[in-house]
Order: sequence, then C-alpha cells, then structure tokens
Amino acid sequence: MALIPKNSVTSTDRNAERRAAQENVFLREVDDALRSDDTLHLLRRYGLIAGGVIVLALAALAGWMLWTNHVAHVAGVKGENFAIALDQVESGRYDPAKASLNQLVADGGAGYAGSARLVEGGIALDQKKPQDAVKIFAAIAADTSAPQPYRDLATIREMAIRFDQVPPQTVIDRLKPLAVPGNPWFGSAGELVGVAEIRAGKKAEAGALFAQMAKDLTVPESLRRRSSQLAVELGVDPGDAASAASPALAE
Repeated sequence: MALIPKNSVTSTDRNAERRAAQENVFLREVDDALRSDDTLHLLRRYGLIAGGVIVLALAALAGWMLWTNHVAHVAGVKGENFAIALDQVESGRYDPAKASLNQLVADGGAGYAGSARLVEGGIALDQKKPQDAVKIFAAIAADTSAPQPYRDLATIREMAIRFDQVPPQTVIDRLKPLAVPGNPWFGSAGELVGVAEIRAGKKAEAGALFAQMAKDLTVPESLRRRSSQLAVELGVDPGDAASAASPALAE
C-alpha cells in the first residue's frame, strides 16, 4: 500500500503567502505612485526655474560662440587689410595705401591703428615730406592710448628726423630713457644719444654708452661693430666681451 506524501505547507499557509505577496505588490504600486506624485510636484514647482536656467545657459553659450567667431572674423579682416596696405606701399601706390591705412586708424583698434600711423609716417618720408612725418610720429609718441612700443619707436623716428634741427640735449632728454641695456630700443636710441652726447661735449658719457652697446648681444652686429670703434676713438676700451660677441669685431 503506497503512502501518500505529506505536504508541510497547508492551504492556509499558501493563502497567507498569496495575500502577503498581493499586499507587497499593492504597497509597491502605492509607493511608486507617491514617488511619481512627488516628482510631478517637484517638476511643477521647480520645472520652470530649471528650464529657464537651462535656456539662459544655452543662450549664453551660443552668444559666446557667436562673439568669438565674430572677433576672429574681424581680426582676420583687419589683418588682411593691413597686408593689402603694405603691398600697396611697397608697390608705390601711396594714395590707395593711405585710404586703407586711414580705415585701419578709424576702426582698427589700438594695435592696428598704431601700426597704420607708423606706416603713414614712413610714406611721408618716402614722399620727401619730413615735416609731415615729424607731425605723425610726434602725435603717436604723445598718444597715451597707443601701445608703448609704438610710442617709443615713434619717438626714435621723430628724433632721428629732427636730429640736426634740435639741440643735442633735446635728443638726449627724449631718448635717454630708451638707451639702456635691456630696453628693446637700446641700440637704435643709444646710437642717437651717443652721437648727441659727442656733440654736447660729453665724450666720456658717449664712450661709456658705446662700450655698453658693443658688449650687448641684443644689439645688431653691425651696430656693435660701429659702437666698438666709436668707444675706442673716445678712449674707452669695450673689453674682450665685444670681440667674443662677434669675431668680426676683432678683424
């Protein structure tokens, strides 16, 4: 006679488990509903603010990209116009060059405006109009809005043109601040100052200045050679550093 296996789980237990599972499902559904309701509430409360912030951020990003592209485009156009003006100057077409340069002075910004005015001064010299050139260079030198290197170069060019027309001390006073080692215009300004000091009877100062220039490797070699010769003529030995800087000085 076969034995009927006993089931340890009664129908009552199974019903209890089923009810528990149903209750868990119900509770999860209620929890999900509550979470959805909280999310909806948060979206309703802060959604417009968050959306506005996102829109503003995107608009700012787009504006920044448009502005940088515009700046790059404008800079490219100005650079191209300046190159065209230089080509016109080199080919002797001064009238169209002046028109191009005047446009850059008007709306090219401080950098391009300063460069354009310096070129205009050079055109005046090419056209044998030194007084016009002096006025242009003097105006650049006095313009506090122009970049300092441009003002310094304009001062040197003005003094070079007026060198024989003004007292030596005027040249010294105007250019002495630039005629110092480490200044990018040391060679150009130093040569004018040294010659002016010779004319003013300050030979010792001139000799010392020329000796400094002869030893300075930032000064062009041809100018170092002249400075070395002038220093020797003024009784100042530029030293072995000048010869070491350039073998040509010892020849």
